[in-house]
Amino acid sequence: MIRRTVFAVVCLAVAAVASPPLTTIQDVLYKADGTRFNGTLTISWNSFQAADSSAIVTQTSTVKVVEGNLRVQLVPTATVTPPVNYTVTYNSDGRVQFQETWAVPSSTIPLRVRDVRIATPLTSTGTGNDTGGGPVQESDVVGLIADLGSRPVKASSLAAGRVAFVNALGALDSVDGDASDCVHVDGSAGPCGSGQATSFVDGDSPTGIVDGANGSFTLSGLPAPATSLAVYRNGILQKAGQDFSASGNAITFVAASVPQPGDTLLASYRLGTIDSGVPQMFPAPQVLCSGLGSAITATTLTSIGTCSIPAGLLAPGDRVTIAFDLSHQGPASGFSFEVDWGATPIVARNASTDTFVTGRADAAILAAGSQLSAQTWGAALPFSATVAASADAYTNGIVINFQGMLAQPGDTLSLASYTVVRLP
Repeated sequence: MIRRTVFAVVCLAVAAVASPPLTTIQDVLYKADGTRFNGTLTISWNSFQAADSSAIVTQTSTVKVVEGNLRVQLVPTATVTPPVNYTVTYNSDGRVQFQETWAVPSSTIPLRVRDVRIATPLTSTGTGNDTGGGPVQESDVVGLIADLGSRPVKASSLAAGRVAFVNALGALDSVDGDASDCVHVDGSAGPCGSGQATSFVDGDSPTGIVDGANGSFTLSGLPAPATSLAVYRNGILQKAGQDFSASGNAITFVAASVPQPGDTLLASYRLGTIDSGVPQMFPAPQVLCSGLGSAITATTLTSIGTCSIPAGLLAPGDRVTIAFDLSHQGPASGFSFEVDWGATPIVARNASTDTFVTGRADAAILAAGSQLSAQTWGAALPFSATVAASADAYTNGIVINFQGMLAQPGDTLSLASYTVVRLP
């Protein structure tokens, strides 16, 4: 009996010496679409000596991942000399998906993949320009800095869906104008055809960095006459010669009036006469806001999009037109929607299982307050028209708020598109 006990102790001691320490990597893997990863991980490594002096030979191991569940035990490599990493290849749907590198530290508790994943080191090309795994500097790439310098930069007002032109600063900018306008060689836009007389640029956004230090900005057109230029900062008219000076299409603010971060600049002016004819008496319509709203699953009234009209922009006689489209996905319940002009609801309706709902609204700017009207309808929602009055002080600025809510959770309501246009 004593010999048997001694023999068992010796066997256990030999096994403990022969088996190197292991670290457990355990995680749940997902694909980008939210489904769980199914496939295999092929883990390969070069020969190295473990921390306990165990000799680990070059080999490859394949681990199956079912419903995203990964569990594998590996010899720690983070502290060995020279450093050794594991190369892990992800295979799914019958092909290699991607490859990454693991550095496994010693750990008595299971680690996740993010705890062992490292950036893949750069391999030597033998050209003498290796960075040893560090980032590549622009100066290390022959000709890169010169090539980048010869390309135009993007201006802050460059917008998608607009014609691009090179502004006075040499940056790529967007032409501002109506969809039916023609673009001139200087980047300005105006009515197409001949026989056009004096035209207007209204709501022009001068290009330039608004950082509290820069005082130089550029207009998209050339004011003619120069005295027709009106510059607004946050809706407040700036005085020429006192707040700024203008030369051609360049505006320079004095030190005391330099725009600060978050300020909004707008300019209106006339363009020179192109040909004889009757002058245009009014500026063109101005798009104040347009775009896509957000999607919600909330069962309480929640904002899905806003349009902020700055103070001083609207004047008596103006009209603001609002167009919006709602999209409802899911059969679980109905929904409600509301559009507010400041604190005054323009429209508020309940819909059942409509897939699409659309609406049009107008705000007629009066001497004090506004008169509101709206029309809404949907695939099943009957047509409805409303008229209301608003006492909101538009001279202080107005926020148009699109809101919605679901009757029950499980569906999605989104503001598919909206446009707010000012008609002078």
